[in-house]
Amino acid sequence: MTDQKKGIPRIESLKVLNYRTLKEITLDRLTPVTVLLGPNGSGKSTIFDVFNFLSECFQYGLRHAWDRRGRSKELKSRGASGPIVFELKYREAPKTPVITYHLAIDEGTKGPEVVEEWLQWRRGSKGQPFRFLEFKKGIGRAVSGEVPDADDVRAESNLRSPDLIAVNTLGQLSDHPRVAALREFITDWYVSYLSIDQTRNQPEAGPQDRLNKNGDNLPNVIQYLKEDHAERLEQIFAILRKRIPRLERVDADLMPDGRLLLQIKDAPFEQPVLSKFASDGTMKMLAYLTVLYDPAPPQFVGIEEPENFLHPRLLPELAEECRAASEKTQLLVTSHSPFFLNAMRAEEVRGLYRDEQGFTQAVKASDIQGIPEMLQAGASLGHLWMEGHFGFGDPLINFGAPRKKKGGR
Repeated sequence: MTDQKKGIPRIESLKVLNYRTLKEITLDRLTPVTVLLGPNGSGKSTIFDVFNFLSECFQYGLRHAWDRRGRSKELKSRGASGPIVFELKYREAPKTPVITYHLAIDEGTKGPEVVEEWLQWRRGSKGQPFRFLEFKKGIGRAVSGEVPDADDVRAESNLRSPDLIAVNTLGQLSDHPRVAALREFITDWYVSYLSIDQTRNQPEAGPQDRLNKNGDNLPNVIQYLKEDHAERLEQIFAILRKRIPRLERVDADLMPDGRLLLQIKDAPFEQPVLSKFASDGTMKMLAYLTVLYDPAPPQFVGIEEPENFLHPRLLPELAEECRAASEKTQLLVTSHSPFFLNAMRAEEVRGLYRDEQGFTQAVKASDIQGIPEMLQAGASLGHLWMEGHFGFGDPLINFGAPRKKKGGR
């Protein structure tokens, strides 16, 4: 399994229990690009936040992610009595075994606790799945080694506190390469909450290799690309010139007070303009491209509602960039734009709706009765959705299950 590091980790399914409106939901057969579609309040942002929550747990600790969301009172689904559960099935690389990661969290007497956490895989096509990490409230055991097996010795471990995540703790040790791979994978996730105003900041100078979640270090990322990856920056500019009429280049220049000034140069004019006077669409497209064309891209990228501030005709172009980037990373995009949707395939789109109990449900567009046939006849996915052929999606009617085709899951 020494070639695993050369592959791209892919999430194959996500199961969530008791997380806000996600009382019980499973997104299976996830694709390199997955689009979550639905009206306001359907649960898109909640699923998006699942990835952000897990990312924060691994970067800053469970207590930080738990407390900033209002703890159990605000996080648990209405009427839920059990723990919040996240279950990921993923592969470290193509043709490697599917690994299942199970994380169950609940409120304890002194704050959040990891009530159950385990990792398991089944290396062959036959036999029982083998759990090579298993913890409950900070007490458990794990099997070390590159290829943990049922015959290997399980090392007993006690974590310092029940709010510590075992994968995050043991994954820092070289004895647990499979655990370390998952820790690295989740820690590397990039979930964007891009703020156009923040991208116009004038931060302290200094190259930074990745855009922050809100985009406030965009000048630092441009500086980094300019100094260390000039060819990649020129590639970004070439794409921008195709998408944004008359745009020539973007400069990140050092000011006398040590801050960076981002300027946009339009071809007809001799002098560039400050980024604060550039269009919202230009700034947003530039920010997204620095993520999608990162020389060392995140292993998972989440983008929320890219249609905001972008001209509708740019959305199919952005979808094209997302698809190209998916060769090196996995993307999750939330949207309610038919223009972005038109560039997607039916198996890449999950429609979300709220059932009569108020909880989020999901269905793959390719499993909705009549959709594959209409697409084959020449219809576009976005127009089918806007015309009501999905059977849901009207913001005035935010519940009701779509008609699934026979055999649909």
